[in-house]
Amino acid sequence: MLLARLLLPLALGLPCAAFAALFGGSPAVVKTDQVRAELVAHAPEGVEAGKPVWLGLKITHEPHWHTYWKNPGDSGLPTTLQWTLPPGVNAGDVAWPTPKRLPVGPLMNYGYEDTLLLPVPLTVPTGFDAPTLDVKLHAEWLVCKEVCIPQAGDFTLSLPTRAATAGNAADFSAAARSTPTAAAGARTEARLTDTALELRIEGLPAAWQGRRLVFFPETAGVIDNAAAQQVRWEGGAWQASVRLSAQRSESPARMAAVLVAEGQPAGLELAFDVPGPWPDPSLAAAAAPATVAEAAALPTSTSTPPPPLGWAGALLLALGGGLLLNLMPCVFPVLSLKVLGFASHAHDRQARVGGGLAYTAGVVLSFLALAALLLALRAGGEQLGWGFQLQSPAVVAALAALFTLVGLNLAGVFEFGSMLPGNLATLRARHPMADSFLTGVLAVAIASPCTAPFMGASLGLAVTLPAAQALAIFGALGLGMALPYLAASLWPGVARAMPRPGVWMQRFKVLMAFPMFATVIWLVWVLGQQAGIDAVAALLGLLLALAFAAWAWGGPGFGRGARLGFGGVSVLLLAAALGWALPALREPAVAAVPAMTTGSATGAQDGAVATWEPWSAARVAELTAQGRPVFVDFTAAWCVTCQFNKRGALSDAQVMADFAQRQVVLMRADWTRRDAAIGAELTRLGRSGVPVYALYKPGAATAAPQLLPEILSVRTLREAIAQL
Repeated sequence: MLLARLLLPLALGLPCAAFAALFGGSPAVVKTDQVRAELVAHAPEGVEAGKPVWLGLKITHEPHWHTYWKNPGDSGLPTTLQWTLPPGVNAGDVAWPTPKRLPVGPLMNYGYEDTLLLPVPLTVPTGFDAPTLDVKLHAEWLVCKEVCIPQAGDFTLSLPTRAATAGNAADFSAAARSTPTAAAGARTEARLTDTALELRIEGLPAAWQGRRLVFFPETAGVIDNAAAQQVRWEGGAWQASVRLSAQRSESPARMAAVLVAEGQPAGLELAFDVPGPWPDPSLAAAAAPATVAEAAALPTSTSTPPPPLGWAGALLLALGGGLLLNLMPCVFPVLSLKVLGFASHAHDRQARVGGGLAYTAGVVLSFLALAALLLALRAGGEQLGWGFQLQSPAVVAALAALFTLVGLNLAGVFEFGSMLPGNLATLRARHPMADSFLTGVLAVAIASPCTAPFMGASLGLAVTLPAAQALAIFGALGLGMALPYLAASLWPGVARAMPRPGVWMQRFKVLMAFPMFATVIWLVWVLGQQAGIDAVAALLGLLLALAFAAWAWGGPGFGRGARLGFGGVSVLLLAAALGWALPALREPAVAAVPAMTTGSATGAQDGAVATWEPWSAARVAELTAQGRPVFVDFTAAWCVTCQFNKRGALSDAQVMADFAQRQVVLMRADWTRRDAAIGAELTRLGRSGVPVYALYKPGAATAAPQLLPEILSVRTLREAIAQL
């Protein structure tokens, strides 16, 4: 088995694939499977002080997808625009078009479908005489259908200052027609009851009289958006009773709103005073008194965070974590290759010691290389964490292909000596330690995401330390992982315990193929979570073509003519499979998190149902400010520990019942694909990888959450919930 020949392309290609996946340009147009976003401009008289100059983000939604208004309603997030402009040039507020109501189950959201333009006016200073006006925009939006997907784009535009820019005049004209206008002459009276905001509006346009009107509050967290609005016309006055939210978070003395008449493209802007005092939100809530009483009777937690972990402590923890890493299931398939190597050289001390040292070098140097790349990218502003290489679909697919070839070779489907020229076929005889070294490289590539259960605090500390100290921690982690095999290669007693080579080794070699194929199944599943079913089908087709090519060129018993015939067919099949697979891996679907993923634990008590929603920092702050506890599961498909916890403690019926009883909001931060917001939050929590489990207590939006162990137990979870 010439593992070196398989691993060398991976060792050289992993850093390149990681860089290719992490860096890209700043296009003028950003296109995803859900939207097409474009930065457009309108300057009909050129760019000059006192002349109209408009910029806008134009979003074209795919059918049934939508983005959100400045008040998104019961869920969602508004689109945000961050401008970089020349000195003296200022961007105004977004002229939000009139939204529409977007019901989602029991919720009511406000937003936009089809084509949307968010116009922004520019103020150009007197004396601005640059030949061009260079604009940069960073935009973030949340696009939803059955799932919600946070997306972002960086845009650039250069406007000539001496010439008119009017190619998008129709878009800006349409946006102006849908922008709410001031309700001149309208008089609004408001009063509060225990459960509703009562409105009476006079002086509305005559064309609106008797028509159905809809009230859109610009201030979030005040009204029950999904509740039916009780409205009627009384003479020329429109009267409405708008129910207050049971989780009201705002009590404004003055409110702004948009009033829209059925069939009209644009609404009217209203602003009115709300005489207080505002009622207690509990009066509008369908509260469960027994639950509240039980919660009040619970003891409060006075626990303090653990003391900071020092560098020396982090080194020792890294060494121990590396030792324990050998017990993780994601590492076993690679380590089985090492066991096979020990069996082959059990009674050849020189080969055994050389292989142990080479394997150790491969592990330690690979940990250092990955750590150096991670630290360099983070220093450049990338929000990355440990295990980031498996966030790239291309790397996942490459590993799946490699493990497929290793498994086929172990199973005897092909032999390297039959498919390589003679001078290459003797490479392993001249350099037997290359296999051991590159086995260590492969072990690190596949094992690094499994380090979080032992290394969460140490790796979180490492990325904040100076480079030399940080690399020492990662080096200690690698040394700990390689230490058992280094000791075994140096200890003579191991050789005496190993059986002598014989027929059993051939059977053991075939047996070791099955862990390789099991790893391929896991990697294909990870790719499906990242890039969807089309990418999975493309990868399976590629693996099939790869297997046929390996059999055609390296299968035993073929004559030269048969090998050339089958080999020629395999080249054509492999080229076709690559042509199918590469686009799916280069342009994967944006990672999606279900807006509401509902599941019931088996045997859940009293019908307890676990409902998860996608994580956002703003949503956590909003909920905790409302007095709601929040539990966040920072997870990823490629994290084996995450999946173990998800199917274990996080699916336990008693745990789910406790969450429901304490009214804990469950959130899932999915880091399967790279997400800068999740990376930044992990850094803030002092962690560099997943899993991380954070429990935010009510009213503690700015306080540090309680971090639970990376390997969860039912008892630990229930004790933490009981202390809320």
